[in-house]
Amino acid sequence: MTRTTLETIDEGQQPMAAPGTGQAGIGIPARRVDGLAKVTGRARYAAEHPSEDLLYGVVVNSTIARGRILSMDTGRALAVPGVVDVLTHENRPAHRALDRYYKDMVAPAGSPFKPLHRDEIECSGQPIALVVAESFEVARYAASLVQVRYDVWEHGTSLLEHLDERHPPNPEKTGYTPPPPPKGDADAAYAQAPVKTETVCYSGVEHHNPMEMHASTVWRDARGHLLIHDKSQGSQNCRDTLMNVFGLPERKITVRNPFVGGAFGSGLRPQYQLFLAVMAALKLERSVRVVLTRQQMFTFGHRPETWQRVRLAAERDGRLRALIHEAVTETSRREDYVEVVVNWSGQLYNADNVRLEHQLVDLDVYTPIDMRAPGAAHGVHAIEVAMDELSYALGMDPLTLRLVNYAEKDGNTGLPFSSKELRACYDRAAERFGWHRRLPAPRAMRQGNELVGWGMATGTWDAMQMQARASATFHADGRLEVTCAASDIGTGTYTAISQIAAEAMGLPLEQVIFRLGDSDLPKAPIEGGSSHVATVGSAVDGACERLRRLIWRLAREIRGGGMEGTSFNEVEFRDGTIRLRDDPARALPLPGVLRARRKDKLAVRYLSEPNQKAQSAHTCAVHSAVFCEVRVDEALGTVRVARVVSAIAAGRIINPMTARSQIVGGIVWGIGQALHEETLTDHRLGRFMNHNLSEYHVPTNADVHDIDVIFVEEDDRIVSRMGAKGVGEIGIVGVSAAISNAIYHATGKRLRSLPMTPDKVMAS
Repeated sequence: MTRTTLETIDEGQQPMAAPGTGQAGIGIPARRVDGLAKVTGRARYAAEHPSEDLLYGVVVNSTIARGRILSMDTGRALAVPGVVDVLTHENRPAHRALDRYYKDMVAPAGSPFKPLHRDEIECSGQPIALVVAESFEVARYAASLVQVRYDVWEHGTSLLEHLDERHPPNPEKTGYTPPPPPKGDADAAYAQAPVKTETVCYSGVEHHNPMEMHASTVWRDARGHLLIHDKSQGSQNCRDTLMNVFGLPERKITVRNPFVGGAFGSGLRPQYQLFLAVMAALKLERSVRVVLTRQQMFTFGHRPETWQRVRLAAERDGRLRALIHEAVTETSRREDYVEVVVNWSGQLYNADNVRLEHQLVDLDVYTPIDMRAPGAAHGVHAIEVAMDELSYALGMDPLTLRLVNYAEKDGNTGLPFSSKELRACYDRAAERFGWHRRLPAPRAMRQGNELVGWGMATGTWDAMQMQARASATFHADGRLEVTCAASDIGTGTYTAISQIAAEAMGLPLEQVIFRLGDSDLPKAPIEGGSSHVATVGSAVDGACERLRRLIWRLAREIRGGGMEGTSFNEVEFRDGTIRLRDDPARALPLPGVLRARRKDKLAVRYLSEPNQKAQSAHTCAVHSAVFCEVRVDEALGTVRVARVVSAIAAGRIINPMTARSQIVGGIVWGIGQALHEETLTDHRLGRFMNHNLSEYHVPTNADVHDIDVIFVEEDDRIVSRMGAKGVGEIGIVGVSAAISNAIYHATGKRLRSLPMTPDKVMAS
């Protein structure tokens, strides 16, 4: 590959789609435009950017959960040939100490963690030193020679052992929507109801394990400018935080993340290796790379340990009289990390009496972080398992119970939904699955030595749009270049946004170039919450509309071009031309318009903002219906998820191919949440035990069987100007509940603790 191509990719510009791709606008199942670069190795990730005179840093982590560093002997490490320095809290470069400088865009209430700030240890695995050497191998070896003496303090790392210490979240803004005030008298209604259930659920800690470990490569040039390649879901979030912490002007820092090997929440906040790499580069005035090991991926945030109790009371016809959903989750002693866990229950189902409550327990752990569908993955699991329990108590089909209590409006706010095709999701998925053939009694279905169970659940997630800016430049050679400091964590953002631009300008996909992943590009929010297509897509669509108007004005000035005297509404952009809607033969090639007016290019910028008035008057959400079949071997306690049908209502689907991949990935992760994933802690040490991929179980090919994804037609112009919502999160929501409900149908045993491992299946 030529040097030019390498530089182009490094700058965040995708390679063009292969010639012959043709027209590929919204709704076309287009192949990924960045796919070739990825499968051929041309796409470079954070730890793959070469640099002359590059130093390598390896982190030393604490071995205790709480205490203070009494002494740190770095002499043996410094004596290793090739070691340049060992950074500790005693010799790090100066940086600002106030909390507000470390507050990134999504920081919760409290005091953010500051790497190498002081000698106090707040959690096991906390970074306490950085060994910097001429090679990674030398740095790794030298890091093993650093000796530390601690004053060890008493610690607490178990949520269940400290439930009596629960407290409400910090009233400071925490980035989540608090539960609404109680409606009616839920406790009294529960006590008086003829049919009632109580469901207590527990979910263990889960850790992110993306293919790409977190890494930062800091290039320092002779002028002191830092070009940083970081694994992040927000280049501008990282840049702005670094500017604040180190007191550097914007012109001194550029952060790039054109390719990210999975993140799903782990890259929302700048992770500690970024700060350490910048510290070393500033102190040593050299380029530095810091890559976390797979084991160190367990030393920062995680999906929090969660305890929940759901009480449901109903009339004998299934109508809910009371809904009580309580949750207690862990957080660190520094920050009040809070997810939206219980609110989904009040939003999903009609009930006259509702009480929702969410409390926290402070533990000696690193602050938890978002993981795919934060809050909903746990909260919807609990309410959907509870609804299944209630259906059996009533002797009612689980799907029928949900339809009886179907919410036409958001019960938390009383607002209508901007769009809601959940009924269609139920209908389409149930028909495809064959739900009408289900035998209602548990243990009634068997194949060979396996019990067969069918379960279903509802899924929901927020549909969000934020502020973003995009540029669009049309060149006289026919190329359209759009830019935005967006991120693509492997979800297909490159392709989806390129398709939006291609449709907006009536161009083949191969003529569109979308540049992202660079903090110097137009403003974009963090890539999270399934909001990027609605947010960045709206900005790009708006920029292209401005570009169309410019081209139309130029076309009107071309004598004999056929556009004289036309209004903008009379023309359309199709097949690389501007033409009359009512007379397509009267058309001008877009490059010809620019050449006729002696223009090399036309460039515009557009700021997209949510329709606050419309969105504040509605609840914006995506919905799903998940149906699942499991096979259970009671003798071995094994559970196989034989098939899953998931119907999704998420607005207009930009690219059915990549959107389906997102839903399939979410379902696989839901299987992991249900049956495999949990990080276990030795609470005597306050330390995670299975902090590696050999013992932290994730689903493999053998665990994944038939997955059927259905997209229900929906168009939501309140959420975005293209009618699209997001699909990144909704795929996982409800999957674990459907599996749990299917296990009950197969065995008659109700498992309320995640993951549902073989020992629990046999013991229940």
